[in-house]
This record gives sequence, structure tokens and C-alpha cells, in this order.
Amino acid sequence: MYVQNIDLVLFDFGIIEIRWYSLAYIFGILIGWWLGKKIIVAKFNKFYPDFKIKQFDDLITYLIISIIIGGRLGYVLFYNLDYYFLNPLDILKLWEGGMSFHGALIGIIFGTYIFSIKRELSAFFLLDIIACVSPVGIFFGRLANFINSELIGKKTDIFWSVIFPKIDDVSRHPSQLYEAFLEGVVLFLIMNFILFGKNYKIGTCSYMFLIIYGCLRIFSEFFREPDIQIGYLFDFISMGTMLSVLMILAGTTIFFIRNDKK
Repeated sequence: MYVQNIDLVLFDFGIIEIRWYSLAYIFGILIGWWLGKKIIVAKFNKFYPDFKIKQFDDLITYLIISIIIGGRLGYVLFYNLDYYFLNPLDILKLWEGGMSFHGALIGIIFGTYIFSIKRELSAFFLLDIIACVSPVGIFFGRLANFINSELIGKKTDIFWSVIFPKIDDVSRHPSQLYEAFLEGVVLFLIMNFILFGKNYKIGTCSYMFLIIYGCLRIFSEFFREPDIQIGYLFDFISMGTMLSVLMILAGTTIFFIRNDKK
């Protein structure tokens, strides 16, 4: 059993605090940015020989904005609509936390689509790159969730259980670490295996990301407490599970549509 009592603030310079959560976003974006460039050089030069690395640099700006807006609005709409309906100005208080992966995903898709139209590029080409590097950001994000004592796991007495004193004195599954491993490490390996496989085609990583992430997330939800403000929908399914089912359906639909065209 481990007692998780890590300070949320890594460095405190008085008027400026550096928190683990903000570092997770920074490292996730920077490493994903770097890996994306490596993938473009190693894989996509033959598909898009005229595509310039500078264009990918420009895409990062779109993605950062899309992640923040989509992640925040997703949390507001999916997880705490009643509160923010009565307190709309609190939507702007990003420092208080409250981001949704599924909302960020929707934001990324829309932001990438807009960028692809402006630059006359294939949206699926760009989304394939994002699908292969985004598990890095998810990995760091889940570690930050663990440090922040949020998205806690269900009660258990297994020997690797964790107590979060900021929440209660109950031993729980370290569900954040399960998700860091599955949605971060495992998903990263699978997506890049698909990308560099012999049968890869543009768009494959995009719909496979939706399907595989959805499956991994649903599995993880079995070990995770539902969000306290909404509990279980229909008394048996968490919001995360329901949104992940929709991801799987969307990915499966794209798979059939793209394969019907061939």
C-alpha cells in the first residue's frame, strides 16, 4: 500500500507556481511535437513529399488552442453542466481544473479539419500523425491526475493499492496509473505498430485510435470511481464509458466508410 501525498506544486517562486499538472501538458505537447516531426520524416515523405515540417509546427498552435477549448467545454457539457449553467464565468477558471479527454479529442478533430482545409491537406493524414503521438500526452496527463489525487479508483485491498489523503483514508486502485499504462504506453506501441506496418493506409491510425482507445478506456473504467457530481448514468454506466462507446462506434463507422470506397 502506498500513501499518495505528493505536493501539487513542484516549484513555488512566490507569485509564480509551477504545478505538476501544467508540466504534464507542456511535456506532452513538446514530446508529441518532436515525435510528430520524426514520423513525418520517417513515414510520410513518400505520401506527401511537398509537406513541410514548418506546416506541422503551425498545426501545433491549432492543436494547443483546440485542446484547451475542447477539453474545457467538454468537461462543462459532459460532466458538470448544472454547476456551470449557474456559474458561467467559472468556465474561464482553468486553473481550478476540469478538463475532458473526449472534449479535447473533439476539439482536436475540428481544429485539424479547419487547418487541413486552409492548407489544402488531407485531414486524415494529419490525424494519423496526431493519433500516433497523442498517447504521450495522455500518459503524462494520467500521471498528473495521480499526483492531483483526481479521477480516483475504486476501493480495494490489493497490495499495490493507494490511499489519497487529500480525498479520504480508503485504499483504492491506482486507476490513473492503469490508464497511464494502457492509454499511454500500450496505445502508443499499438498505434505506431499500425503506422509502420506493411498494410498501412492513410486514415487507418485515425479510426483505429478511436476504436482501441475506446476499448482501453472502457476497461479502465471498471477500476475507476464515477465522477461524484453525476455518478452512474442509468445506474450502471459512467460518462467516460458512454463517451468511449460512442468513440468505438465512430471509429467503426469510419472504418466501413473508408473501406467501402476501395
